[in-house]
Amino acid sequence: MANKIKLKKHLICIFVCVVCLLILFLVINIYEYSVYTKNFNDKIVGMVGKIKEEYPSISDNEIMQIFNSEDSNINIFSKYGIDVNKESIILKNEKSYHRFLVVNIGFLLLSNFILLIIFFKYNFEKDKEINEIIKYIEEINKKNYSLHIDEISEDELSILKNEIYKTTIMLKESAENSLKDKIELKISLEDISHQLKTPLTSILVMLDNIIDNPDMDVDTRVDFIRDVKREVVNINFLVQAILKLSKFDSNTINFSKENILVKDIIDESVKNVSSLCDLRNIQVEINGDEKAQLNCDFMWQVEAITNIIKNCIDHSNTGNKICIRYEKNNVYVMIKIQDFGDGISKKDLPHIFERFYKGENSTDDSVGIGLALSKTIIEKDNGNISVESEKGKGSCFVIKYF
Repeated sequence: MANKIKLKKHLICIFVCVVCLLILFLVINIYEYSVYTKNFNDKIVGMVGKIKEEYPSISDNEIMQIFNSEDSNINIFSKYGIDVNKESIILKNEKSYHRFLVVNIGFLLLSNFILLIIFFKYNFEKDKEINEIIKYIEEINKKNYSLHIDEISEDELSILKNEIYKTTIMLKESAENSLKDKIELKISLEDISHQLKTPLTSILVMLDNIIDNPDMDVDTRVDFIRDVKREVVNINFLVQAILKLSKFDSNTINFSKENILVKDIIDESVKNVSSLCDLRNIQVEINGDEKAQLNCDFMWQVEAITNIIKNCIDHSNTGNKICIRYEKNNVYVMIKIQDFGDGISKKDLPHIFERFYKGENSTDDSVGIGLALSKTIIEKDNGNISVESEKGKGSCFVIKYF
């Protein structure tokens, strides 16, 4: 706003000065004309009086014809050394001319002086703004992004300042995002190393036992090998999940969206965990509008729903059931997945969608990444997920796709 006011002040100042100078110039010219006219008229009145005195018979009309006649003999005064084309016959007008010449020259000098003052003042302020811009750029080069530049402006330098301000904001955001990415990468690497440390240590211990005891009992050896395989499977799952999350973080995954029946997504997800259900003797009940459709990426949503159902199975007791209900209205498609297991404690509830977070009821094989991956996938398809749980009464995951 300051730049806009400053520009208006300059324009008003220039306008007022120009108007004042024009008025002054006009007044000088009017006064100059009136002086010349008065001098001529005084001499003409004197001449008429002299003519009347010498020639009493001459009429006023004849005198007026003489003065208004277009015929003139310009050489009549040459014998007196007067050139009528270059100087006035009336000496008083000649003196007035020199006086007004000085006045006009002074007026021109004054006008130029005033305009030069306005010009230099404007350029001084421009140079001041340029110096400020240079200082802004120097501060930016020092990674000082805490700058404020007025956005409401009209002149070229103000537009430049605004563009620098925008660039500053972009650089600041880039620097903050870079720092944030480094912190997140550091945290992720710490989490990954922590998650891999335990299974790798277990694998090394079991392999050392197998190598150091060649006469080990066959059943014990087989148990060790099975445990090693289980740990390797867990590591493989962890690596795959981390790779998927990293792709989401770097925005390198493009969803292939199409209209899919919600029933097909749920059926495919349940199929993925059917062997685990059979092992735990858990039944899955599905109810909903079979015509309900969802515009999404089929494979990724199956991945998300599968992880949630698997989490419900892990926290259910043998012989329990899991209820899946889905419906569609004018606002969203909703899927509810409910188990009747141990539930989630109030302490763990706010953190269950965080990466690598393991609650107090987590299984030994859990790595705390499945629900985080599901949340990321669902949000990428314009949805959200929440959970309601009560200790000892199970949990209900509510997914809404808008």
